[in-house]
Amino acid sequence: MSFTGVNYIAVVIATLAGFGLGTVWYMVLAKPWMRAVGKTEADRPQGPAQVLPFVIAIIALFVMALMLAGIMGHLGDITIRGGVVSGFFVWLGFVITTMGVNHTFSGAKPILTAIDGGYWLLVLLIQGAVIGAFGVS
Repeated sequence: MSFTGVNYIAVVIATLAGFGLGTVWYMVLAKPWMRAVGKTEADRPQGPAQVLPFVIAIIALFVMALMLAGIMGHLGDITIRGGVVSGFFVWLGFVITTMGVNHTFSGAKPILTAIDGGYWLLVLLIQGAVIGAFGVS
């Protein structure tokens, strides 16, 4: 995959937008999410261990935004509409399908798939819109 023309400022902003969305999304849905995964406040990591999930999230969101920008570049529709459509189809074709299989085999509650799947849908829609709004570099 060629990354010629990828606007890295857009990728960074899309990464931060996804992270910001996650902050709000999981603050609002913290209690149902905790119930769905079978955890309580006492199970939350403490000290340095609590930082690792956030580091992994930022890295994953950056890679996701970079790959989405690359896909959009190959499709040639680097617009807000093109970004939203691309984000939706990436979510539908790869994210929610994989998540659905994994959650089903692991015995996760359907509400967990709805909460996490909804988050990733919004992430990809927002990232696609941001990348589309900035265009190519």
